[in-house]
Amino acid sequence: MTDSPAFRAPLDPAEQPILDSILTLRDKLSLLKQDRSTYVKSQDVISLYNALLSQVSSLNALRENKRTEQNRVDTVLDDCFQLISLFFLTIGRNNEAPAVYSAVSTVKRLLDHLAEAKFYSPTDLDGIEGHIVKWEGSVERHPDDSEHMITLLKARIAVCKQTLQELRDGLSRLDPQMLATYQKLVSILRSLSACNTRSRYPEQEVKEFEAQLLEIQDGLHETRDSHVGQSAEEVYADRLAAIRLTEGGAREGDVVVKSLLARCLLWCEIVQEKKGKIDDRFEEVYTKLLKIRNNLEQMNLTHAWSLRETDLYSFQRQLDRIDESRVEGNFLDALNRPADLHAQRTLLYLLRKSYAFIYQYIVSSEPVSEALLPIYNQLLTLKRCLVEVQNNGGVDSPRELYPYSMKLNSIDNMKKDGAFRIGDEIPEGQGSCISLLAECFEMAYELRTEAQEKEEEAEERAQAQTNGGVEVGGN
Repeated sequence: MTDSPAFRAPLDPAEQPILDSILTLRDKLSLLKQDRSTYVKSQDVISLYNALLSQVSSLNALRENKRTEQNRVDTVLDDCFQLISLFFLTIGRNNEAPAVYSAVSTVKRLLDHLAEAKFYSPTDLDGIEGHIVKWEGSVERHPDDSEHMITLLKARIAVCKQTLQELRDGLSRLDPQMLATYQKLVSILRSLSACNTRSRYPEQEVKEFEAQLLEIQDGLHETRDSHVGQSAEEVYADRLAAIRLTEGGAREGDVVVKSLLARCLLWCEIVQEKKGKIDDRFEEVYTKLLKIRNNLEQMNLTHAWSLRETDLYSFQRQLDRIDESRVEGNFLDALNRPADLHAQRTLLYLLRKSYAFIYQYIVSSEPVSEALLPIYNQLLTLKRCLVEVQNNGGVDSPRELYPYSMKLNSIDNMKKDGAFRIGDEIPEGQGSCISLLAECFEMAYELRTEAQEKEEEAEERAQAQTNGGVEVGGN
C-alpha cells in the first residue's frame, strides 16, 4: 500500500518501533477490510483501535517538545485512522468519535474544492453544515476518547466551519429572486461539466444548456463577453482572477449572479470547442479520475445492499494522492508544466464529484452493523411497500396483507431473547431494526383494521340490499 504524499521530516530513530507497530496494524486493518467471507466483528475493530491508541500515546510522549512534527509515522497513522473510522461505520457505531474522522476529512476536501471552483449552491452548504453540527456533537459526547484524535477532530471541524462561513459570506447579499437564478446557473454549470466528461460528447444537450443561459442573459439584460484577441479560456481565467481580488468581502448579489452567468457562457464555449477532448499531457490522470468517478457513481445503485464502508478507503486514498500531487492547486505534467484551464477545471470537477460521492455514502450510512444490514434492508423495503399500499387506498381484504404478515413474522422469529443475534454476537443497530420492525407491524395492523372495516361495511350494504329486495318482492 502506498502512503499518501506529504512532506516528511527525517524519522527520529526513537519513533521507528512505533512506525513498525502501526505498519503492522495497518496491514491487519487492510486484511480485515479485504476479508468478505464473514461479517466484521465489533471486538476485532475495537481491539485494533485500542492498539492504535496505545501507539499514539507512545508517540505523544516522544513528541512532547515537538508537537508539529510530520513524518512517515503521521501519514501511516492517518491511513490507520481513516480505516478505523470506516470500520466504525461498518459495525454501526456511527455516532462515536472515531467514525467522524473519515467524514470530516472528506468534507474538508470537499469544502476546499467548492472554494477553489468558485461556485456552489446554498443547499450544498446547508447539508454540510447540518452534518458538521452532528459530528461536533459526537466528538463532544466522547471526551474520554484518544486525546490525539479528539484534538485533531476539533481542529479539523473548526477549519471546516471557518471555510463554510467564508463560502456563505460569498452569497450573503443574494436576494431570493437572484438566489433562484444563481442556483439554476450552478446547476447548468455542473451539467455542462458532466457533459464534458461523457464518453460521447452530447452536442445537442450542450446547445440546450446554452439556450437556457441565453434566456437568463436576456432576463438580466446582459450581453455576452466579447473576447476579440483572447480565447474563451483566457477570459475565463481573468474572471477567476477578478473573483480572487474581491475575496475577503461580500459582493453585491447581482454582481455574483452576472459573474457566474458570464463564466457559464464562457465554459459552454470552451466545452463546445474541446468536445470532451482533454490535453494529451493529462490523459492518464483524467482516465484515472474518470474511472474512480464512474465506479463511485455505479455504487450509488447498489450501495444500500452491498456497500461495505471500508470499500471507500481505496477510492479515498487514490483521490488524496491525486489531490495532494497538485502544486498551488495546479495539475502539473511530467515536466512540471501546468495544465490549460479546460484540463484544470475538468480534472477539478472529477475530483470534487468523486469526493462528493464518498461524502454522500458516508452520511447515508445507517447506524446498523454490516451483520444486521440484510435484515434492516428487508424491513426498509417492507416499509416502502406498506407505505405505497397506504398511499393507494389500502387493501380491500385482510387476505391481501398475508405476504407482508408472513415476512414480518419470519423476521420477528429471528430474534432470540429480544435481540437479533449473529452467532453469539449482538451486533450494533438493534434499536434501529426493532423500531423499524415495530413500525411495519403497526402499519400492517392499521391496514388490516381498515380492510376489515371495509368488509363489514360491504356486508352491511349487501344485507341491506337483500332485505330491500325481499320487501319489494313481497309487495
